[in-house]
Amino acid sequence: MFMFENRITIEERPILEEYLRGFKYGTSGLSFTSLFMWRNINNFSWQIIGEYLCIAGLSHLETDKQEPFLFPPLTNTGTFDPKALNATIKEAKRIFESKGYIFSIRLMPLHMKEYLEEACPGELGFFDDRPNYDYVYRTQDLIELKGREYHSKKNHLNYFLNHYQYEYVTLTSAMADKAMQFIREFNERKNLPEHEMELLKMEERAMVDVFNNIEAVGYLAAAIIIDGKIEALSIGGRINGDTVTVHVEKANTAYRGLYQLINNEFSKHVAANIKFINREEDMGIPGLRKAKLSYKPVKLMESHIAIFKEDL
Repeated sequence: MFMFENRITIEERPILEEYLRGFKYGTSGLSFTSLFMWRNINNFSWQIIGEYLCIAGLSHLETDKQEPFLFPPLTNTGTFDPKALNATIKEAKRIFESKGYIFSIRLMPLHMKEYLEEACPGELGFFDDRPNYDYVYRTQDLIELKGREYHSKKNHLNYFLNHYQYEYVTLTSAMADKAMQFIREFNERKNLPEHEMELLKMEERAMVDVFNNIEAVGYLAAAIIIDGKIEALSIGGRINGDTVTVHVEKANTAYRGLYQLINNEFSKHVAANIKFINREEDMGIPGLRKAKLSYKPVKLMESHIAIFKEDL
């Protein structure tokens, strides 16, 4: 089920990035690399409505139902006009309702709330969406791992460096088959609750296209090779001029410190000249939340949901 007429394709990348980069949204989901990765799993589609580009999709975080949603409308001018934004939102709402769905705006960064309130004064209810908060870190912190709060991370990293030989390489589409072999073996070792495993399998399906289109989509990708085999990898993309996001990071836990190594190496090589690294959301998964908090984010990029009060 697609809400709009256009799909997320490599051919449409220029026009999508014109809008994705037209305003500093700051959220990982509003990047072409993220949209391409999840385009088939989340049924992403888009359409220019009035002055703004609208992207719709499905969320898989809820286990009871799947409802389509709209990302916040995107501008290519750096500004939002209340009257024009109102017209775009109302037309998008009409399209949703014509297909039998309640209209909602999701993955909305907090700093966009004022624009929506001004466009639709008194009409919208806003709700916190904690599972979709992005975790943002200083790149230099992840490189240096200084201070008491990073002591355990540094210990794990040093253990790996003292016990293993490795090669850090740029991951390319020519390595797609080997990368997918690593992903499948990684997932086979997992023992997770049913819903978490379902999310992992969705990600596995998405990775096939990611690995085969690293250069064409613009992914920032790296791998750790041990004894000739990929044992860790990281896939990211650029959000804006000062921030890189990490979409996927995985490592073979049989090697103590390997997670710390791929994190550290990616930060040093891919994002060394970038101020911040956005490591995305925790999806409400307790273990993932604990892991992301352990790296001491400098801020959480809040995410909110907007629904018309008449629909509540």
